[in-house]
Amino acid sequence: MSPLYPLLFEPVLKDYVWGGRNLEALFHRPLPPGKIAESWEIAAHPAGTTVVANGIYAGLPLHELHAQLGQALTGRRAGWTERLGRFPLLIKLLDAQERLSVQVHPDDTYAQAHEGNELGKSEMWVVLHATPGAAVVLGVKAGTTPDAFRQAITQDSLEPYLHHLPVRPGDFICVPSGSLHAILGGLVLAEIQQNSNATYRVYDWGRHNPNRLLHLDQALAVTNFNQVEPSLPQAVALSAPAGVRRERLCQNPYFVVERLEMAAGSAFSGHCNGETLEIWGVIAGKASTSGGAETVELPAVTFTLLPAALGPFTVSAQENSTLLCTYLGFPQNSPF
Repeated sequence: MSPLYPLLFEPVLKDYVWGGRNLEALFHRPLPPGKIAESWEIAAHPAGTTVVANGIYAGLPLHELHAQLGQALTGRRAGWTERLGRFPLLIKLLDAQERLSVQVHPDDTYAQAHEGNELGKSEMWVVLHATPGAAVVLGVKAGTTPDAFRQAITQDSLEPYLHHLPVRPGDFICVPSGSLHAILGGLVLAEIQQNSNATYRVYDWGRHNPNRLLHLDQALAVTNFNQVEPSLPQAVALSAPAGVRRERLCQNPYFVVERLEMAAGSAFSGHCNGETLEIWGVIAGKASTSGGAETVELPAVTFTLLPAALGPFTVSAQENSTLLCTYLGFPQNSPF
């Protein structure tokens, strides 16, 4: 096997109607004309695959690299997706200039039964930019029943049943499968999710677009009506070296996301010992990651994939920086 190193990728851009130009305006990303809603930063899905941008694997799509390296890339914890031949995670940036439809994602068992060779979809968001008054929908209002919910959808009057959460930059939201949710306008988010595109559109705010059909029966089958008026989660402090503030944001069976605030000149050392890949992303500031025989520069907003068998690595902050670190969890009762 060729030497392993921190991997960079060429993003895949999606021009959905609710997008904007904030990835260019805020983060100096070169964009093609028009609205850009999503930038798939690290992806190996039939709907979009990123291509390696550096080193000896440059030009190779991630799904082909995964086929070559297997668990040396993903890690032993990824055995559940390796049996399906699937890369486990998908990393995105979202620019929601307008509100998205109200949606819900299935879990693994439902997705495997109804969506072919598709994973379920648990995800989480970190707010990078928010206009005043920005909010998301998460969960339902107290007293919501499936029957009342269905009737409200058919009458274009679902809003009273939706639980809104105001958000601002730095907030984060954990969205397990089964969560009724919507990203509303004026937000730029980093999204970490299972490698899945299984989405059931519940409600589209009265916009009757024949190209945006609802999936009412599927949505009602998978929505968690016990997720009643949740609040924003709280970060959990973790140990860290001098000059670094480290906290855990979200933890579920599929992935764990940590946030590190690194002072200029500080460093964080780790070791990819074959257990799990690590995905590091700089969301503010400037840093670099060294591992194997290569160092990659990470301006905001840039993500790098550290292969599970990489060995020791070091993340260094050139200026005060905020980073996200994602690694695989331990799925329980997986259908795979």
